[in-house]
Amino acid sequence: MRPFEAARATFPPQPEVSSGAPPDISFRIHTSLAAAEDEWRRFERAAAATPFQSYEWLAAWHRHIGIRGGVVPVIVVGHFATNEIAFILPLAINRGPFRRLSWLGQDLCDYNAPLLSRGFSQNVTPESFRGLWRKLQAEMQSDHETRHDWIEFEKMPEAIGDEINPFIGLEPTLNANSAHIMRLGGDWEALYRTKRSSATRRHDRAKRRRMAQFGDIRFITAADAAETQATLEILMRQKSISFARKGIPDMFARPGYREFFLDFASNPATRQHVHVSRVEVGSADVAANFAIVHGDCYYHILSSYCDGRIAHFGPGVLHLRELMSHATKLGMRKFDFTIGDERYKSEWCDERLRLFDYCAAATWRGWPASALSTAQRRLKRYIKQTPAAWHVVSQLRAAFGAPLGSRDS
Repeated sequence: MRPFEAARATFPPQPEVSSGAPPDISFRIHTSLAAAEDEWRRFERAAAATPFQSYEWLAAWHRHIGIRGGVVPVIVVGHFATNEIAFILPLAINRGPFRRLSWLGQDLCDYNAPLLSRGFSQNVTPESFRGLWRKLQAEMQSDHETRHDWIEFEKMPEAIGDEINPFIGLEPTLNANSAHIMRLGGDWEALYRTKRSSATRRHDRAKRRRMAQFGDIRFITAADAAETQATLEILMRQKSISFARKGIPDMFARPGYREFFLDFASNPATRQHVHVSRVEVGSADVAANFAIVHGDCYYHILSSYCDGRIAHFGPGVLHLRELMSHATKLGMRKFDFTIGDERYKSEWCDERLRLFDYCAAATWRGWPASALSTAQRRLKRYIKQTPAAWHVVSQLRAAFGAPLGSRDS
């Protein structure tokens, strides 16, 4: 742990702050998760954050994936003058020919963002945050362990709960994908009727009847660690088959990924926040999912469905409706489909959440890597936002495979 009390940043007065006093922020940089654990765990209970910035999620990621890749955590804890935590930035140094600063666990997190104190947006203006960011950059570059050549921040949401993401003030570019959120009510059947026409509901019922010809239909929530792991194995197997069919690299073949999901879903410290379920038809496992329940929101992260004859009757669509109903019964107010612009999401959702990327060279050595990354992301966004181009790329990828493939592609 290295203190940075000298980098105390004084900001101009904010009209939103009732006292009229400028916020006074200092920060400390930790290069291990354990050094920040106590503050992090306390802060996340009340902070504006997504589940991907919880200590348990990122500690599990680092344990199974980050350590294997030689990733150095860079956890920045900012404090107001009152000693209350203002923010936590879970960052990381990725070693290689060019040292890259990114969010910790960036590739596996659907949303990458800071944890913010409530009211942060009213207390700290974008200009003030940019000044603080420059000071933080200077401090990181002054130490060999945190020095880096370029910055690549991806999949940053424009808002974190009710707070504006301060990194939007760095003028990032739009990500190739966005996210979609549906508001839930207290009555799932009433919501279902408002979202689907009578003809569509009749079609859904007809598909369910045809599916029932293969056996009894059961929606099963994993009740213990053993059943959770067994259901995740079904999900990962079905996803791997789907990835291969679409020409997308299999995320579960990457070192540590399988272990991460199995650990996080079955760990007693995190199981209460995880929802793993499957749909059975007769003796067949036809669909499965992995989700996180965080605050008043159900985060739908991974889902899969089977191949074969039953697939023609929409087991994945059936499972999705069951999940929405389940989230409603849990008292959730929102159902977050997370990253991706698949058509079915827009049919259900009320809110589209824009995601942003920020890329910049920190040294002259990092300029080529930054320029290449920027060009690749611009190309990917153009392809994803141009239906004809995306159709061609999808067809080629399915036939030959392509580097664009990932869970959010």
